Amino acid sequence: MSRPFHSGDVVDGIDWDRWSVILCKPDCVRRELVDDVLARFAALPDTTVLGQMDVVVRPWQVHVHYWDMLVDADWYERDIPACLDEMYVGKTVTVALACGPQGTARTLRKLLGYFDPTQAVPGTIRADLGEDSLDAALAHGRLVENLVHTSDDAASARRDFGTWYGARRRSLLTATTPSVPRQPSPSHITEH
Repeated sequence: MSRPFHSGDVVDGIDWDRWSVILCKPDCVRRELVDDVLARFAALPDTTVLGQMDVVVRPWQVHVHYWDMLVDADWYERDIPACLDEMYVGKTVTVALACGPQGTARTLRKLLGYFDPTQAVPGTIRADLGEDSLDAALAHGRLVENLVHTSDDAASARRDFGTWYGARRRSLLTATTPSVPRQPSPSHITEH
């Protein structure tokens, strides 16, 4: 069976600096905060949130997503592969896409806040909605539950799209025109 595209070609021509993948983690889903979190991203100027869908996490997805933690796994005081599997595999996450002006990933990361909710700046999602701490996670030999992840930069947005959406959903990337994003409003959050 021949593939219609070479690896990576399915997303050629996309200005990834205008996109970010939002990953609402299992704790966000469990606490029923997904709509609140996505609404905060959608309220950013010139940002549209679309393509919301629930995904039951498979091992390869979480390992690709957190490749950087796996590469440096011996630096951590925990068994990172086991922690990732325990926290994610078989659990439901909600993913969505954010489209906006150049530097969208940086803008979303600022709203996200520091990874440890107890150290995050007030007004960020993790500070306002987070309940966990690095100290508690270390005491229990697990990872911090911090609600949400967004792509770090353009390269990670491309990789995150492939991991969570896949090539068959590339039409989502043309659902809005990145050069002229729609104005934000809660109605821009696509229903399941």
